[in-house]
Amino acid sequence: MTSILIVDDHHVVRQGLRFFLQTQEDFRIVGEAENGQEAVGKVKELQPDIVLMDLMMPVLDGIGATKVIKESFPSVKVMVLTSFSEYDQVIPAMEAGANGYQLKDIEPDDLVTAIRKMVKGENSIHQKATDQLVNRMTNIDKQSVLFNRLTTREKDVLLEMAEGKSNKEIADALFISEKTVKTHVSHLLNKLEVSDRTQAALLAVKYNLHQKHVRSE
Repeated sequence: MTSILIVDDHHVVRQGLRFFLQTQEDFRIVGEAENGQEAVGKVKELQPDIVLMDLMMPVLDGIGATKVIKESFPSVKVMVLTSFSEYDQVIPAMEAGANGYQLKDIEPDDLVTAIRKMVKGENSIHQKATDQLVNRMTNIDKQSVLFNRLTTREKDVLLEMAEGKSNKEIADALFISEKTVKTHVSHLLNKLEVSDRTQAALLAVKYNLHQKHVRSE
């Protein structure tokens, strides 16, 4: 029998989950909590097998609660059950130790399957959340490939561009001619697949080029 603690700040959500999950012969709902702090206390008291954890809650949010629970009770499995599939929610939740990440639009039978997978020690992540991770990593990989196309001097020029400098200011900073700067700018725009200096500068900032590239002498 799998013991489950339901954590959500909305009473109707907790009741809906309880009503459905307790129809499963191998599930037992041992308690509920309406915020992360209460959830930590209930886990200490009840030692459930599974915690269904909402993210956005008062007092202590789901990510904070998950971190505390996994540090203090590593054998307890936490499944995030939320409305948010964005990368900025998924990654912190998984880093906090969540064993699964599901969305509230999941079909009831799929939720049951996901919980049973977690009981067996398997991670369970909703397809939308997985897509967010894949898309983000694909974009990061593409940016890395694009920047690797640049020569050292083109990266130097791009760093100066990201600081808002004109061609003349870049030329003075790098001790090269303004004509050479224009050539580098044209080449790097093509390599980065952007149409203007602003887009190139924003991409450099997004990629943290100033931390990854040391200007050449």
